[in-house]
Amino acid sequence: MTTCRFPAEWERHDATWIAWPHHEPDWPGKFESIRWVYAEIVRALHVAERVEILCRDDAIHAEAGQCLLSHGVDLTRCRLHRCPTDRVWLRDSAPTFVMRDGAPSWCNWGFNAWAKYDNFALDADVGTFVARASGIPRREPRRPDGAGAAVPAHDGTTMAGPLRVVLEGGGIETDGEGTLLVTEEWLLSDAQVRNPGFSRRDYEQLFRDELGITQTVWLGEGCVGDDTHGHVDDIARFVAPGVVLLAHEPDPTDENHGRSLDNLERLARARDAAGRSLRVVPLPFPRAVMMDGQRLPASYANFYIANGVVLVPTFNDRADRVALDIIARELPSHEVVGVHAVDLVWGLGTLHCLTQQQPTAG
Repeated sequence: MTTCRFPAEWERHDATWIAWPHHEPDWPGKFESIRWVYAEIVRALHVAERVEILCRDDAIHAEAGQCLLSHGVDLTRCRLHRCPTDRVWLRDSAPTFVMRDGAPSWCNWGFNAWAKYDNFALDADVGTFVARASGIPRREPRRPDGAGAAVPAHDGTTMAGPLRVVLEGGGIETDGEGTLLVTEEWLLSDAQVRNPGFSRRDYEQLFRDELGITQTVWLGEGCVGDDTHGHVDDIARFVAPGVVLLAHEPDPTDENHGRSLDNLERLARARDAAGRSLRVVPLPFPRAVMMDGQRLPASYANFYIANGVVLVPTFNDRADRVALDIIARELPSHEVVGVHAVDLVWGLGTLHCLTQQQPTAG
């Protein structure tokens, strides 16, 4: 029988994967500042671990290198790859690292751009590139019933035979010990935009088979403004086995209040894979971040844990310091670095959404 383990994010990494920004429509009117936000992210990460950077073409490759050098980044601690992408949200388009029978493996989910965009054929093939560049084999989970949403291959054709299961890394959060957090909004909403017909039981079996998960904790909805149908990485994050930081809104007039209160109650009743109750630490939301009348998914829960450092999105808000202090207290062995994300979140994601870790095998 195959044994699998989905490592926690705080476990040792060999590298972090990102993709250099190039798709201006994701940040209309703000794009010029985004490359410098990315340079700051790489500057903070590259002292802790290698940074693998996907560049859409030669021009983006040259731009990224020049920008990083200007920002004081040591390029010997980075690898810039030429790899075409549609967008840069590698948490979702890149594969998920899993230990299978004691060996490293990429779990290469199908990707359909959150059922929101038509241009995703390049992103759907990112896992192939990451596997080849890292030298780590990949596995493509398939639906046992042969049904599912169509996912294109790199040549524009659809995959033959049973279709790949469509999932994104931003929707799954683990403690590394067999417990997984997901939301019902993401996987069980009426739209069924990823794997039509898949039930709660089907997903739990999938997580058991592919990730070694023995306890799936179902939360309700994600945060307001999230266009992924409720990814968990904007609301609830493990920082240690048995410890969850939960984005909570105490203001009853805010739309996030009812959602976060429901999730708080669910976590209070939950048990992890070891049968333990969870210690839930409330994490504030910043005040609503608006752009052109649209509320954006601004959340401190979208932090990223690397080797000895945790990057936290900040929003020029008085709650910034509160959130940074909470995360520092719960991750005392990590340096906490705030990254200004008011412009970045205009792309409907921040730090966790754009990164994907490659843990050290073991």
